[in-house]
Amino acid sequence: MTNYRRMYIPNATWFFTVNLAERKNNRLLVEQITHLRQAFRSITQRHPFTIDAIVVLPDHLHCLWTLPAGDADYSTRWNVLKGYFSRTIAKGESRTESRQGKRERGLWQRRFWAHWITDAADFNRHVDYIHWNPVKHGWAKRVADWPYSRFHRFVRPGVYPVDWGVADAVDFETGEYMQRVTRVRWCGAA
Repeated sequence: MTNYRRMYIPNATWFFTVNLAERKNNRLLVEQITHLRQAFRSITQRHPFTIDAIVVLPDHLHCLWTLPAGDADYSTRWNVLKGYFSRTIAKGESRTESRQGKRERGLWQRRFWAHWITDAADFNRHVDYIHWNPVKHGWAKRVADWPYSRFHRFVRPGVYPVDWGVADAVDFETGEYMQRVTRVRWCGAA
């Protein structure tokens, strides 16, 4: 079995990418957004953490989480969240023999991408990436048009202008806004 090495740092901020197992033509996450929101509410009550930014796309999601002091266990949180969501969805997805043998559902990819946020610039780059993602993938023409994002929570206090992420204002190669704006104050672990 592959030995995945992960860092576990209490009170750290992490960027995650989590994918559905079958991504092609799959809109499950947005079609079942109510169940996904319930899964997030459930896990944040049982294992508290802060969702700093999030975007849900039809077949994957990106988010930034800050874990509480003395707590580094993001893996359990993802395991519980994926399980909660999976139990709310009718069975019928294709499953490999391996998944059948382990009595696993076939909704999610088993692993996820995790990146430790090291400083304010890293945090800001990932917040930009999260919010730009629906435009990058062609799901929206403007960041503000995508309903499954916390972008508007950044607009209200003036962190972003409402028109941030309009095609002519963003570098298509990097996804970065041409005019830098002041971002949220980052308070991650050192």
